[in-house]
Amino acid sequence: MTENFWKDKYPVGVAAEINPDQYPNILAVLKESCQRFADKPAFSNLGKTLTYGEIYTLSGDFAAYLQKHTDLKPGDRIAVQLPNVLQYPVVVFGAMRAGLVVVNTNPLYTAREMEHQFNDSGAKALICLANMAHLAEQVVPKTGVKTVIVTEVGDMLPTFKRLLVNAVIKHVKKMVPAYNLPQAVKLNDALAKGRGQSFSEASPSNGDVAVLQYTGGTTGVAKGAMLTHRNLVANMLQVKELMGANLNEGCEVLIAPLPLYHIYAFTFHCMAMMLIGGHNILLTNPRDLSAVVKDLAKYRFTGFVGLNTLFVALCNNEDFRKLDFSSLKLTVSGGMALQLATAERWKEVTGCAICEGFGMTETSPVATVNPFSAIQLGTIGIPVPSTLCRIINDDGQELAIGEIGELCVKGPQVMKGYWQRQEATDEILDADGWLKTGDIGLIQEDGYLRIVDRKKDMILVSGFNVYPNELEDVLATLPGVLQCAAIGIPDEKSGEAIKVFVVVKPGESLTKEQVMEHMRANLTGYKVPRAVEFRDVLPTTNVGKILRRELRDEELKKLGKK
Repeated sequence: MTENFWKDKYPVGVAAEINPDQYPNILAVLKESCQRFADKPAFSNLGKTLTYGEIYTLSGDFAAYLQKHTDLKPGDRIAVQLPNVLQYPVVVFGAMRAGLVVVNTNPLYTAREMEHQFNDSGAKALICLANMAHLAEQVVPKTGVKTVIVTEVGDMLPTFKRLLVNAVIKHVKKMVPAYNLPQAVKLNDALAKGRGQSFSEASPSNGDVAVLQYTGGTTGVAKGAMLTHRNLVANMLQVKELMGANLNEGCEVLIAPLPLYHIYAFTFHCMAMMLIGGHNILLTNPRDLSAVVKDLAKYRFTGFVGLNTLFVALCNNEDFRKLDFSSLKLTVSGGMALQLATAERWKEVTGCAICEGFGMTETSPVATVNPFSAIQLGTIGIPVPSTLCRIINDDGQELAIGEIGELCVKGPQVMKGYWQRQEATDEILDADGWLKTGDIGLIQEDGYLRIVDRKKDMILVSGFNVYPNELEDVLATLPGVLQCAAIGIPDEKSGEAIKVFVVVKPGESLTKEQVMEHMRANLTGYKVPRAVEFRDVLPTTNVGKILRRELRDEELKKLGKK
């Protein structure tokens, strides 16, 4: 049933198989695109734009430096710990061209998290922002990192602006704590040393690891997903195939508020957009909404990639609502469940429907997506080309259409495995290439998939399964709710009881009674929360995904159970 189910229903989109071996590696795509779109803008940040040709030249300079002036060898890992700045694509593509494996690293990591990731990956080099160099000073001596390269936010800007931006960040905003890294090299000095020098262009096989992408660690110790050149080439081709005629080569302007070190933004902006010569507008700090809106006002952007919390925040911003959205034709959501109220509000404000998809670090990340011409809100769409999905029960047996179970995915974008963790790999990936996602969902009669919730987030109330996503969807429709989360807490009578957390919109007020009344009016009895807590903020990941686990841990501590 699985093999032909979607092909029979959607002979155009899903059946258009991609060839993951069309390119031998990512570098072949990079070279082709940078030649085709040499004069087209590739990335913009802080008012400065780099063309595809300039990205190729600068990444070549960096590759030459790595080969000529360091002891790094092909296959060595380099940790890249940068926010959305122009240096990011230069460094990542330069490292790949030198034959290194990129280890994407969150700049907001604590010293403990950095130490774990650097040691786990065996990183021998690190490039970081000066803002985080004081942490590198603590961590580097405890790891195998020998080469350290430091850059400042404004380093890619013209001389006067570079000096001004870096001075303001360091001396006015005081965002660069003092550090002492005698062995560190400045990125601009490294680029100058590599400029004009010849180097040996790497030629990795498609099965070689290109990126070690660490999972967020929200369900235990962070693990490195081995994403090969073939995995990432496949996913960029799959994304391009699904976009089809919706995006025009060399013409699109895409807003990039999500961090490039996160797999969602990495694949979309650095990989898929490279294929079509897209212009990516890098937003360094998406939490600064006033700065974000000022940036957006400068461009006639055609695409926007975000997630639920960001869409909510922007739609509640008066200046954002005044922007010109006449060119916007594509909005993509991922990373967390898109709430119906959010999707409707975004369409009302921008005139553009949100296209929701599904993916995970282990699938490079895109596995399913709504076709842009036939968006079904509340679903994650259909499998991308050359991808199969199935739903299984706890015994591993495939379930029928419409039955709820764990979603499994198979395709050329599925990771090679977890770095040096065979046991963890075997738990999630079987011998036939099927990946267990840990998400509970179902396949509708029309072939669209629907995610109910994360398997580990499910709440069991008196034997009934309750899914937090459903509760949060309902709660989000209550006027005055800005953000919300639902978790299960221990209860002697029912096993678990439901507790919801609510962040109220500025200038508005809500009471526990209003929340309870709204939930009772929209949900059956066992799904109504027992407790309501109002908060100023909710804990989130680096991309804004609400951390239910952290809320659960807090509750367990209160009860003395952790």
